Amino acid sequence: MAPGRAHAQAITDDGLTADIRATFDWLQNSAGAKLPVASIGFCMGGRVACLSAMTTPVTCAVSYYGSGIAPHPSYKINLLDRFAEIHAPMLYCWGGLDGFIKPENVQQVTQAMRAANKPFVSAEFSDADHGFFCDLRASHNSNAAREAWALTLAFLKNHTG
Repeated sequence: MAPGRAHAQAITDDGLTADIRATFDWLQNSAGAKLPVASIGFCMGGRVACLSAMTTPVTCAVSYYGSGIAPHPSYKINLLDRFAEIHAPMLYCWGGLDGFIKPENVQQVTQAMRAANKPFVSAEFSDADHGFFCDLRASHNSNAAREAWALTLAFLKNHTG
């Protein structure tokens, strides 16, 4: 985790935003038609999915155990004060046993979404830990992953057609 955390701390929101916009533009220009685009991310990518809903016209975004969305000692920044910029429905998937993203962090995210009057779903998988979707980790929870993926597919279908 230490090398990954050092890399994550070196990334800036400006750099991520540039990458997100370039990716969105590429998808729109290469499709030949304006198709709905959604963003899905895991851990740091969950934060990127949330940032994409602030910076591009994605149809919706899905954040799995998104680190760095709420304040955390490992991150110097968070996104809570930018939730007014979110323009797409969000699905947040959290692990109830996550020792990295605490229940109070999840609560901060849901309270900030409500305060910004943004549409969202927040799903906690009570017996899942951080990284529960990754089948290469000891924290993998196949039941939670299956249920979260079914919810993700339904969310995408509802918002992208």
